[in-house]
Amino acid sequence: MKNIVAIAFVLVFVILGLGHPADAAGDPDTGMKIFTANCAACHAGGNNLVISSKNLRKKTLESYGMYSAEAIQYQIIHGKNAMPAFGSRLSGTDVENVAAYVLQQADLGWP
Repeated sequence: MKNIVAIAFVLVFVILGLGHPADAAGDPDTGMKIFTANCAACHAGGNNLVISSKNLRKKTLESYGMYSAEAIQYQIIHGKNAMPAFGSRLSGTDVENVAAYVLQQADLGWP
């Protein structure tokens, strides 16, 4: 019975939008350091220097179905189009941290 109550509680949070992708695993502070060293050349300030319309702003991430830790982690690991795959360069924890940082900054408007 406790499991049913816990699942119902989580579903209510998700349905009402109280749950948040940025609550996913990962440390944004550590992610910032990894992002700066590996991603900022193309994505400084949440921009995209290769394809400007595919930036890291919240509205853009949402429109492309990328506003979740899982989607961002997949993109980091596997790459896509002009973005290289970082799966062989970054650990799983590094990828989680970068995703947490990207979501945090997207929510803050990439100040």
